[in-house]
Order: sequence, then structure tokens, then C-alpha cells
Amino acid sequence: MNKWLEVKKIIVVTVGALLNAVALNLFLIPANVYSSGFTGVAQLISSVVTDYTPFTISTGILLLLLNIPVTILGWKKVGKTFTIYSFYSVLATTVFLEFVPIEALSQDIILNAVFGGVILAVGVGITLKFGASTGGLDIIAMMLSRMKDKPIGGYLFTLNAVIIAAAGLLYGAEKSLYTLVALYTTTRVIDVIHTRHVKVTAMIVTKKGEELRKAIHSKLVRGITAVPAKGGFTNEEKEMLMIVLTRYELFDLEKTIKDVDPHAFTNIVQTTGIFGLFRKEE
Repeated sequence: MNKWLEVKKIIVVTVGALLNAVALNLFLIPANVYSSGFTGVAQLISSVVTDYTPFTISTGILLLLLNIPVTILGWKKVGKTFTIYSFYSVLATTVFLEFVPIEALSQDIILNAVFGGVILAVGVGITLKFGASTGGLDIIAMMLSRMKDKPIGGYLFTLNAVIIAAAGLLYGAEKSLYTLVALYTTTRVIDVIHTRHVKVTAMIVTKKGEELRKAIHSKLVRGITAVPAKGGFTNEEKEMLMIVLTRYELFDLEKTIKDVDPHAFTNIVQTTGIFGLFRKEE
């Protein structure tokens, strides 16, 4: 990765962390509306400790503590670069959460849920788009994909269901419903910016098939299927390369394609299921 791209990635991840902190401290936390994943768990624990014990602990510190064991596992199982940027995202979010004041900009809970969900989604989406993550379940998803190839959807659903149920039990059914609004908003916006699907299929139409295959194999340990293709208008002989990968590898794939053949046409589609060989270990 060249230095400018690395600097750009750090800037984007930092901006994403700031947006996450703004969404939490100015919208979601004041309204007792919860985020998804480890962020939602950190919010919930912080609320319970503050409201039911004489102690207080910030969401940011809890988020960092929850991510430390996951980061250690990610370092061993996923890869250093991805894990470093993901942990940096969590660390930057924690720092911003300590500096951005917890103050409601609106007393309307639905506005807090919607705007908090949108801003959070933009932060998460741009972070994912540049090949990092916001930690927590994203790192777990990557580990499962590389180790056991298990779907992450069940884990996401279970954890978010616990967050929603706990919010309802502790703070009333309305809080659960508004949390659902925030989660739905976040998911839909991330779909637009990046993708919420863990596995995707890339279909690349190129005139530099052999060169591109070698470049992709040097960067990603994924199988590639090559299919002869012909331009419908120009009748030029081309090749279509089909590759199934995880959403976390999209950044590296896009960069590789741009470096080798900037004129290649690439279509990214959701992969709902796989039969046959899909790499589980590097």
C-alpha cells in the first residue's frame, strides 16, 4: 500500500470514528436508544452500571475493553493490517467519546433514533469501504469466515435481539421499538454506502485476464473462475473472472483491479449461499 493511500485510509477511519462518537453522544445515548453489536452492548452495560449502581463507566471505555480480547484473536487469525486498522477505529472512537459531550440536540426520540442511526451508519460504512472495520462482531465475522465458514447472521441477530430485549425490560417497550428503528436505519444506510452482506461475488470483465488473475492471487487467497467473454457492441474478446470473497476484502480487490486494468467492468452481487470449496484457512 503506498503512503498516500495509507494516510488516506487513516484519515477516513478517523473521520468514521468521529461520526460514530457524534451519533452516540449527541443522539443515541441521551435518548437511551441502542446501537448494534459491541457498541450496543457497551451502551447497555454503561447504562445499567450508571442507573443501578453507585459507579459510572463510559461507553467508550467499555467498548475498548470489549474489543481487546477480540483484537488479540483477530491478530492471530485474521491478519495484522486489518486488525490494526480495526483496533485503531475502536481506539479513536473511544477517544472521541470522551471528548464529545453527551448532550441531546433534540428531545424527540424518533429524531434521535433516525439521525443517530444514519450518522453511525455513515461512520461504519466509510470505514468498511476503506478495508477496515469498527471492531467487535466485524472481526468475529472475519474469523468465522476464514476458520469455519459459519454465517455471521445468526450471531448478529442473537446479540442484537438481546440488546433490544434488555432495552425493553430495563427502560420500557418503547425503547426497544426506537432501538429497532435505529438498527434498521443503520443497516439500510450501510447497504447504500458499502454492503452489509458478509460474502459477495465479484464478476470482472477484463482484457487483461491473465495479468489480473496473477495480481489478485498475490493479494487474496481466493479461487477464481475464468469464463471467455465477448463485448456485445465491439465484439472484442475478453475474459470474465468470477471470485467469491468477504466484504472485508473488497477494498484490496478494488485497488488491485484499478492498478492492473482501470477499464475493467466489475459487478458486485450478494452471495446468499455457497456449495463447494470456499477457503477456510490461509
